[in-house]
Amino acid sequence: QVNLVESGGGLVQAGGSLRLSCAASGRTFSRYAMAWFRQAPGKERESVADISWNGYTNYADSVKGRFTISRDSAKNTVYLQMNSLKPEDTAVYYCAAKNPGSASYDYWGQGTQVTVSA
Repeated sequence: QVNLVESGGGLVQAGGSLRLSCAASGRTFSRYAMAWFRQAPGKERESVADISWNGYTNYADSVKGRFTISRDSAKNTVYLQMNSLKPEDTAVYYCAAKNPGSASYDYWGQGTQVTVSA
């Protein structure tokens, strides 16, 4: 079992920055693939960025060049640095973890709200 706790959300003006953190429990954190998803009101949840156990990253086209996902295995934490934020980035952001070999994400955090004002 893995518990994920997100933090770092808040209200920011367009063009600003935020860094989200996701603290994970469990001794095998370094083996999990990790990801950030988001869900805006009235919209489906979408993948924002993911990072493999060995550091390979992928990004949604809408955030490429603005967001950076990273992980610190010593701290059991994954981060999402968000720069040049836009109002359309407003959403609840969720952290997720995937067991090795799993086809989908197995563990989810409770979410943190990010609001970008125009």
